[in-house]
Amino acid sequence: MKAPHIAILDDEPEIRRMLSDALEEAGFRTTAYARAGEFEVGLKRSAPDVCLVDLGLPDRDGLALVHRLALESGAAIIIISGRAQVQDRVTGLELGADDYIIKPFDPAEVVARIRARLRKGRTEAAPSLQRARFADWVAEFDRYVLIAPDGTETPFSHAEGEVLRLFLDSPKRLISRAQMQEALGGGAGESFDRAMDVRISRLRTKLGEDPKNPRLIKTIYGAGYIFLGDVSWN
Repeated sequence: MKAPHIAILDDEPEIRRMLSDALEEAGFRTTAYARAGEFEVGLKRSAPDVCLVDLGLPDRDGLALVHRLALESGAAIIIISGRAQVQDRVTGLELGADDYIIKPFDPAEVVARIRARLRKGRTEAAPSLQRARFADWVAEFDRYVLIAPDGTETPFSHAEGEVLRLFLDSPKRLISRAQMQEALGGGAGESFDRAMDVRISRLRTKLGEDPKNPRLIKTIYGAGYIFLGDVSWN
């Protein structure tokens, strides 16, 4: 079994070298890129398990790249950036990143975050349980698409898929914010709460929910959320 492959995108040679050395010493395979264009070409040749993406890129808007990766790639996305403002972290998570690490950082923290992300990925449903049916909808987690009752397909991001799977694995049960944070990881507090609000809002939109009276993903104010549909996996 091959070691997990980590793609590193950062225009600073020292950062690339430091991350590559730490990750390879920890048993990962790495490929490092200085430009977004090179990174995108590399993704076509080999799909990584995790992408480490810096936002301050010389040839591309980092946040736009993260958003596209979230929609088109099955890899986990971890932003590594010197932008430390809460709004920057919230925006990154809203656009589909799975985690956000602020520079300067300890390479051991990056290794630990990647291991935690990969462990969580391994505990998700087995390949035979990648399709869920509910309320005439189908969610296909191997392709990251929602299929509407009329057959229309709508893509969802890796981050949105994590939230959707959490609901589908525990239908008709209250899921608190604390449970969501424990299950999905990432930093607690305002940035996590806002990121969850955005992901849930986007899932509701993709499911054609009335935002004032959603029938599937119900908000229980002060407590959390309940997914009300009957779910079957195959």
